[in-house]
Order: sequence, then C-alpha cells, then structure tokens
Amino acid sequence: MTDKKSMTESEICMNYITPAIKRAGWDKKRQIRREYYFTAGRIVVRGKATARKKGKKADYLLEYKSNFPLAVVEAKSNQHSIGSGMQQALDYAEILDVPFVYASNGDAFIEHDRTTGKVREISLSNFPSPKKLWDRYSDYKNYTEEEEEIVTQDYYYAQGGKTPRYYQRVAINRTVEAIAKGQDRIMLVMATGTGKTFTAFQIIHRLWKAREKKRILFLADRNILIDQAMVNDFNPFKDIMQKVDRKTVDKAHEIYMALYQSMTGSEEWQETYRQFSSDFFDLVVIDECHRGSARADSAWREVLDYFDDATHIGLTATPKETNKVSNTHYFGEPIYTYSLKQGIDDGYLAPYKVVRVNLDKDLEGYRPTKDKLDKYGLPVEDREYNIKDYDRSLVLEKRTELVAKEVSDYLKPNSRYNKSIVFCVDIDHAERMRQSLINENSDLVKKNSKYVMAITSEHQRGKEQLTNFTDPAEKYPTLVTTSKLLTTGVDAQTCKLIVLDANINSMTEFKQIIGRGTRINEDYNKRFFTIMDFRGVTRKFADPEFDGEPVQEDEFEPGDLTGSYDGNDEDEDIIIDPEGSDDNNSSVKYYLDDVEVHLISEKVQYYDKDGKLVTESLIDYTRKNVREHYDTLNDFIRKWNSKDKKQAIIKELENQGIFLEELKEEVGKDMDEFDLICHIAYDKPPLTRQERADKVEKSDYFAKYEEEAREVIKALLDKYRDDGVTNIEDMKVLQLEEFRKIGSPKKIIKSFGSRKKYEAAIKELENKLYA
Repeated sequence: MTDKKSMTESEICMNYITPAIKRAGWDKKRQIRREYYFTAGRIVVRGKATARKKGKKADYLLEYKSNFPLAVVEAKSNQHSIGSGMQQALDYAEILDVPFVYASNGDAFIEHDRTTGKVREISLSNFPSPKKLWDRYSDYKNYTEEEEEIVTQDYYYAQGGKTPRYYQRVAINRTVEAIAKGQDRIMLVMATGTGKTFTAFQIIHRLWKAREKKRILFLADRNILIDQAMVNDFNPFKDIMQKVDRKTVDKAHEIYMALYQSMTGSEEWQETYRQFSSDFFDLVVIDECHRGSARADSAWREVLDYFDDATHIGLTATPKETNKVSNTHYFGEPIYTYSLKQGIDDGYLAPYKVVRVNLDKDLEGYRPTKDKLDKYGLPVEDREYNIKDYDRSLVLEKRTELVAKEVSDYLKPNSRYNKSIVFCVDIDHAERMRQSLINENSDLVKKNSKYVMAITSEHQRGKEQLTNFTDPAEKYPTLVTTSKLLTTGVDAQTCKLIVLDANINSMTEFKQIIGRGTRINEDYNKRFFTIMDFRGVTRKFADPEFDGEPVQEDEFEPGDLTGSYDGNDEDEDIIIDPEGSDDNNSSVKYYLDDVEVHLISEKVQYYDKDGKLVTESLIDYTRKNVREHYDTLNDFIRKWNSKDKKQAIIKELENQGIFLEELKEEVGKDMDEFDLICHIAYDKPPLTRQERADKVEKSDYFAKYEEEAREVIKALLDKYRDDGVTNIEDMKVLQLEEFRKIGSPKKIIKSFGSRKKYEAAIKELENKLYA
C-alpha cells in the first residue's frame, strides 16, 4: 500500500476513515452521507452576469435516521495533524445543529462532544456505533420513550419529491422536539422564499403520523396562501384535508385549512369556529403570524383564544414588535431563525442589486407659486412639499411619467418581459402609474392589454390575474402596479424587478416587499433581482434591524395588516386596513400637470459577501477578487502555467465570481483571459490575441513540424486570434470546416504521431503564446 503520508485526502478516507466508520456499524447506504453538500453556493452578481460559488460540504454526515443527523466528520490528509479539520467541522456542526463532531487524518479521531463541551482522542477501531451516539444524545436530552418515538418519526418522502434542506430540517426537528417536550407556543422565523409552508407540512405530518397531534388547523388570512398550500405542499393530505367555509363544516376530517375570514364575522352566526368544540384541534398553525391575529385586540385573535388549549405554531419571515403587536409576547422567542442573509449566503435565495434614482423635485422639494391652482382648479396650499407628500397629498404627474419612463428604459436593454412589481403610495397612485407605464410600452400593450396591469384590492380584473402573474409559465401580466396587495404571501418566483415608489416606513413591510424578489428559479433564468428605488427606501438595508432581531417600532404603521375584517366576503383576498386608507386619511389631494421633473443621477449597488450594499464597478470588483486569490502577478502566472488546460483556471475564476466575458465587453474583446486578468488586476500593459499570435508566427517554432502538422498549428493559431485559448484546447475544434480541409480529426492527430503528442503540441503552443 502507498505510504500514508503521501496519500491524498480522498485516499485517506477510502482506506482508513470510511472503513473505521463502517466497522462501527454505520450503514453506508442509509446512514453515511459522503461529501454532503448542504448549501447550494452563493450567487454573485455584477452587471447582467451571475456566477454560483461552491457550496459548503461536509466530508461525512452520519445520520441515526434519515431525519436525524448525529455527527459530522471532517477528513484531512496524513500530512496534517489528527484534529486539524476540527474547527471547520465545528462550524458545520453548528450550522447543521449536529451534536457530535469528529476530525481525522487517518491515524485516529478527535471527538468534540457539543453536549458536554469535552474533547478526546479515540482510535480508528473505537469509533462509536449509531446506537451509542444516539443513547448519549438521548440521555443528554432526557427523552422519555414517548418523546423519543415522536422526535424520531420519519419525514414524508415521495418518490422523486422534495426532501428538506438542512435549515428546514433544523426547524422541523426543533419544533417537533419542543412539542414532544410539552411546549405549546412556538414561533419559526424563516425568510420569504425559504419554504415555510413545506416546513409546516413536514412538522404536521410527523406529529400527525406519530399520533401526537390528530386534528390540525392551518390558518391564514389570504385565499392564495391556503390554495397554494393545498395544491402543492399539503397535497399528500388531500384525502383527510378540508378547506373550511361557512356553508359546510365537516368534522370527519383531520387536517383543516381555513381563512380567518371564513372562521369569523361581526355577527354571531358568522362565527364558524364556534361550530367546533374548543378542544377539537390539537394543533393550530398560523401562517404569516405577524399579520392577521397578531394584534391582541383584533377580531381574529378570538380564533386563537377559542382554541387556546391547542399547541400554536406561528410562521413568519418578519416577526412584528410594535407598541400594539408583539409576536414574541404571544409565541415566545423564535425556536429557529433562518434569515435573508443566510439564505443568500447559502445560495437558496436570490441576491439583489439596487438602482437608486434621484429626481430633482425629490431632492430639492417643491413649493407652489402664489395662488397656484391644480389641474382641477383647487388652490394649492402654499407650503414646502417633499418626497413624503408626493402622491399622498400632492401629485406631480410629470414625476409619475418620469418614473414610468425610467422603469421602462431599464427593462428595454435587459428584457421587457421580466416580471416586475411597482409599489405605489396608494390605489390612486397605482392606477396613474399603470396608465404611464402603458404609454411608455404602448407597442407591447397593443399586442396584449395585460402586459401592464394594476393588481390592487379595487381592481377586480387585476386580482383575477394574480395567479397568472405568479405562474412562471405565463407571460402576462408582466408589469404590475400595486400598493399593499402584493407585499406578502405572493409566491412570485420569476419577479426580476421590484420598483419602490412608495414611502415605506415599516421595517416589517420593507422586508416583506423585498421578499417578493428573493426566490430563485433556474429554469427561467431567475438568479437575482433588481430593486429600483425612487424614494430612498433602500437605506433600510443599512439598518441593523433589517436582517437582525426585531425591535419595537414606535408607531403602528397604517400599512400593517392587523385584522379587523368583519367576514362578509370570505371569497376575497381582503386587505386589512385597506390600500385606499391613505386617500381617506388625506383631506385633499392636489394634482399638478405642469411641474417639470428631471433625472439627477442613478447609482448601482450590489449585495456583497458581508451582506452589505456596495457601489463597485465590474473592473474594481474583478481586481479585488483576483487579488484575494492571487496576491501577486507571479502567483497568478505560476497558476496559469501550471494548468495543462487553461479552461480549468478560467472556470475556477468564474466559480469565484469573476465574469471574464462581461469584462471583455467592457475592456476589450481582443484580449484573451490571461491579458485581461494581468491588465485589470495587476496593471500590466496587455497584448491582443493578434499580437501574441504574430509573435509566435515570427518565431522558428513551426520548423520542428512536418508540413501537415505545421498547417494544423497555423490553423489553431488563427483560431486563437479569433476566439481565444479555450477553443484550441477543445478536440472538437478539429471538426470545424477549416480543419476538415486539412483532413479528418483522426488523420490530423496521426500527423503528430499520436493523440498524446498532439496534446503536447497544444501545450507547447500555449507556452509559446504566453512566454
């Protein structure tokens, strides 16, 4: 056998670590996950380009059952110490919520027991069995037999269906364990787009399967939330599931899906929930728990109070803390939090870039001239108006037109069919914005009138199109305007542009709006989204509260949905504290159509690896990232020359988020990747591909080859001039017409003597090019 010191990490695993784990009784197929990628890899955006970095990978994840990982093992080659991988393993174990951590170099194991904090060395022959590790963990948790049966209940698995991601598994396991231990109020905080409903389904299924919870109520305050859940994640319950309405209450089911609107009303006969006994449900799950019944004195809180004996689980992306609403007061501190920043870092949520647009009247304000009348003859109050007044008490129609133009101009070089949401101050503003967008895009509206639509609580036709807007396969509607209706609960997978032209003071509402764009859909090329900000709202990204713990908002925002609906229209997706409330609160609104508004500036910012917005050009970004990986020019040149195929290092650079094709567009197409990097990152004067090829052609390099081989080399050099180094490395180049004139690929390779000699010639040609 090869000397252990000279073995690679992979060989150490194969010859020492894996056999030791298997000898301890771990089943290779069911309990050992080798090279377990638990994140997808963060998506990096610059310009129109995206790249996905490598995900986090544990060398081994050991599972007692498929739903219960117990240990992480990190391997290193034998040139390292036994415990050199421990810190990395501990980081992974903390993320994965795993109690036992191991590191090994093939000589022995270092064990870190997170339940005790103790560390010890154990021999290869003494690795603990699954039963031993489970017993240690079970003793630490002090499980009873009944509790153990509940917490080890399997997930629901469908052939070819979804399996929980690592963070969903953590949320599910913690919730199931808390309920097994008797906790009756639980909150899960998970960013929009991370699968709260799927997580809820798995929790419910495991508790229902274990018969710990036999009758369950799932509550929401919008039809779309219920209907999406029943069709998608909750579909396996279809035979035992019912949607509650006032007409029929069938008590023979076990899973009940209900709108608050269908359960409550201002009249006693409308209180559907009272048709159930107060102890009918064992478990109540409240979706978007920051809304609906969040307020203690809301009509909808009566439903939770009535089923007070049941366990209550609240799900939200944005726990709410105001002087009138407190999720933590009702549910307690979140049992698990998975934030937007974590989701983006893991590659499960789409990153964003921000385009901040500054208009002159927004920065300078506006004061009407003396005796100024609006377009309808109303005398305009003489005072200073600013961005907080626009579209609430003062409408500058040319401002609306300019915003619509800037939005449309942004879409034209990208894609005019990118689904987009424009958030407006109120319904009136949303309608005016719809008209302005139609005028800017009349060519596409002429083809289909649904290209631009308003989706608000007052636009019935728009609301009817909501499902089509959220369906990735449906082209229309494409550009939609709204006020509050689309802020939450709308699964807009392919929304690529969010426009902020509303004054959003509530952090909760801001987070919900940003959540409309965070879903990734690779099938439809949705890997990031853009936020166009006309009101300076994106300054909230710099607020520690944005991705941190909720803090109390001093005032209760008009836009917060708190639940005072009387239940008269159970089939509508009702907006509580309606969108039109801004109109009702304002005594008068002035409309001016003769005030000019001009664009002052635009600034593009990107989400960086620290979760901050940075203003950075593609050139600056490339320089910084290349130098992070290669300190000096010599480091880069050594790496470049060490690779047999340059395509490998180009791919490596792309995986690090360095966009070479986009950089060529900006800097110069005639440079190849080598000169591009040397020039941008290390300020070296570049050579064009033509200059490099000419230099080789003038040398005596060709003399060593016979005539036919020399002709092939010259053709390859011409190909390099046109397309760069990666094309000459690919054997498929020999199938092109210019090479067919010389001979078949087989004949060409034979002219060099063999395939190996042909590949050596390519390598030598590259060395000459980059000498």
